[in-house]
Amino acid sequence: MSRILVVDDEESMREFLRILLEKQGHEVSTAEDGEAGLHQAMDRGADLVISDIRMPRLDGVGLLTRLREHGLETPVILVTAYASRDSAIQAMKQGAFDYITKPFKIDEIRLVIHRALAEAERRHRGEAATPAAEEPVLQGIIGRSPKMVELYTLIGRVAAVNSAVLITGESGTGKEMVARTIHYNSPRSSKPFVAINCGAIPEQLLESELFGHVKGSFTGAVATKAGLLEMAQGGTVFLDEVAEMSPLLQVKLLRFLQDHIFRRVGGTEDIEVDVRIMAATNKNLTQMIQHGTFREDLFYRLNVISVELPPLRERWEDIPLLARNFLELFAARAGRPVMGIAPEAMEILMAYSWPGNVRELENVIERAVALTTADEVRVESLPPSVRRPPPPPVFPRLEVPPEGLDLEQVVADLEKNLMQDALQKSGGVQTKAAQLLGINFRSFRYRAKKYGLDRQTRDRNHAES
Repeated sequence: MSRILVVDDEESMREFLRILLEKQGHEVSTAEDGEAGLHQAMDRGADLVISDIRMPRLDGVGLLTRLREHGLETPVILVTAYASRDSAIQAMKQGAFDYITKPFKIDEIRLVIHRALAEAERRHRGEAATPAAEEPVLQGIIGRSPKMVELYTLIGRVAAVNSAVLITGESGTGKEMVARTIHYNSPRSSKPFVAINCGAIPEQLLESELFGHVKGSFTGAVATKAGLLEMAQGGTVFLDEVAEMSPLLQVKLLRFLQDHIFRRVGGTEDIEVDVRIMAATNKNLTQMIQHGTFREDLFYRLNVISVELPPLRERWEDIPLLARNFLELFAARAGRPVMGIAPEAMEILMAYSWPGNVRELENVIERAVALTTADEVRVESLPPSVRRPPPPPVFPRLEVPPEGLDLEQVVADLEKNLMQDALQKSGGVQTKAAQLLGINFRSFRYRAKKYGLDRQTRDRNHAES
């Protein structure tokens, strides 16, 4: 039985957590603000502190700081209804175990408490981290941010039907993992899941891999071979980087999607199979359709259900959870006694933009576990690219000419030129152009209309279509 201290200025929240935790067999005490919580922790001790952030007299971060100043290493979970990256970074910097946003689900708080108590016990015994048996994980997909909760719900719905699925998102966001999760939660889970990277295989070989070939159909075809579509009978075929598929193969894939019938390379016999097709890409297929490099009819056949994966920078709340999960995985795999991540290192991880997304974070933690000589991942174990973000761009110095200038016009011209450059770099996609400029889409749209750039974009798109 563990002793847990709940600190919150809302009586209803204190009572809710007390009842929940006592049902789990914990001994629970409560306090209405940080000062009272500090005195209780000092007098009676606690195995875990769960504290609201915004409270009178002494807030949650202040309570955490005071606990550490008094030498108490009790794990602290901070809870807030006002989530922001800055407050989360501050919490992690001060050494909070985790940071949860209200309203939270009961299963979520249970899992976080379970992890916090387990890590505290491991540290007390001096043991290395071990992979957690319980996590908010769905077939390897980890996260409890609002966007990931939406994704879990969508995956549950998609898995139950048999329609084609198009998974989009930046490189490293886990598109194949989502495809596998959909498959293994579907009625096809007992049948094969076959994945193929359309961008890594030459056109002729890719056609043979997918559809198979008959003996003598091309040089090297010494025997008849079944393709992946036949091998996946009853299961799922996942086409990664589908945007790299040649026009000829796009036509053949379209025909298969229409009637689930195909012919092997060099063959004359129609073969019918029952497979589900899922595809993924990090490219803008709508733009490729406008440029004539991807078939519109194929797009609609693939995009029956669309699943868009958020980049890691848009679900920053999941970074501590992901980082700890990777830490446990690689520490156990390497047999290293690495038990946690230092607050300063976690602060850096949460402040970094992660252009390589979850895959980059995984690589960073694997490297850190391999290089650290301490019992935790520290700042010096992180790669320089993560420790030192790229410097801001250097703009040429502007000077006022002797005759003076129209400041408002100069600023307007500069703003318009930067917007035009962002549109060019983003291929005319305004949402991506807004991201490049660090402004929201609504603000970008207002400025585009102000400078007539929205008309230019529409005219160009119309001319290319």
